[in-house]
Amino acid sequence: MKWPKIFKKKNEITVDSVDDILLKALLEGETIGRNEAMTLPAVFKAVDFICGTIAMIPIKLYEITEDKKVKEIEDSRVNLLNDDTKDTLDGVQFKRAIVEDYLLDKGGYAYINKMRNTVKSLNYVEPNKIDIFYNEDPIFKSYHFTIDGKDYQDYDFIKLLRNTKNGYSGTGVTQQVSKAIETAYQTMLYQLILLKTGGNKKGFLKSENVLTKEAIEKLKAAWKKLYSNNESNVVVLNKGLDFKESSSSSVEMQLNESKNTLNKEIDGIFHIKDNYSDTFKEAIQPIISAFECALNRNLLLEKEKKTRYFAFDLKEALKGTLKERFEAYKVAKETGWITLNEIRYLEDYDSIDGLDIVAMSLGNVIYDTKEKKFYTPNTDSEKKIGEGGDANE
Repeated sequence: MKWPKIFKKKNEITVDSVDDILLKALLEGETIGRNEAMTLPAVFKAVDFICGTIAMIPIKLYEITEDKKVKEIEDSRVNLLNDDTKDTLDGVQFKRAIVEDYLLDKGGYAYINKMRNTVKSLNYVEPNKIDIFYNEDPIFKSYHFTIDGKDYQDYDFIKLLRNTKNGYSGTGVTQQVSKAIETAYQTMLYQLILLKTGGNKKGFLKSENVLTKEAIEKLKAAWKKLYSNNESNVVVLNKGLDFKESSSSSVEMQLNESKNTLNKEIDGIFHIKDNYSDTFKEAIQPIISAFECALNRNLLLEKEKKTRYFAFDLKEALKGTLKERFEAYKVAKETGWITLNEIRYLEDYDSIDGLDIVAMSLGNVIYDTKEKKFYTPNTDSEKKIGEGGDANE
């Protein structure tokens, strides 16, 4: 299909693959990208935690029935998301890859391989393989994708995008806070150089006399040996030679304090807190909400969107300790909104006949919001709002 000239290709920055990413960024002064950022322990830890946590949470499909009840639906799409995508990645690897691209790249993309209305597979696509074409209209925006010269519509993909204002491309963390990550990255490189040189100070030699070529070569060889950091070495300076420092030592620059500060800043960027509950609420749940929205938009049929929705099952991720769970169950049972069999189900135990009951005190007064009636179990009486007395049954 040939697209009109009003569409133009979104500019993408391509980076040649190299064996030594650190060396390339240091020598060429490149902007820190996802590969460089992931060499930082603090960034790797945060990304690994977020991706791993979301990847292990199962996704389920629910339906709201006519009587306003919610029931779980068995569907092949659920199996594609959680177990076998029918691509090279399994469900856990698929979710992990999508979320990592969401955090560090322009977004996470997966092709929805359909045959009529049946989804046959979910195929993960690397962001750098996708070319984006879009129109110039600021209101009625339109775009499509091209992969290896083949055109695809926007609804052919699940798109998990961070901080987007156009709906087709997001902003990764490394791009948004590149200066903070670059500072941490350059600090790590500096420490690496200090380690390789044995912590020796940088500087230059000053000579009062003109050195011969042979003397210069011997001095260079001795200096190289000093910085080799594989044995105890010493260089003896003859009269007329003097060493001048060109930079401060690691102690003077307080690198350790700087490193700790940068690690805290990176934790803050990814919303990693000391408390798991706070971390989950700030770092995990926003991504889960974005993921659910993306699935509901493109993985549901239009006729399904009125009553069905995908949702992550957070019970396992938020279960807490055995003591915390049982205390929560106790409160839920005593307040009457959960049965004993429902508790057994949450703990993966079989149901028992007779335990599908809700415990209530005889002293409670029950109000039926639909019938607008009060029922008092203790006196076995009913009263409707506006009536003057009790109607006993």
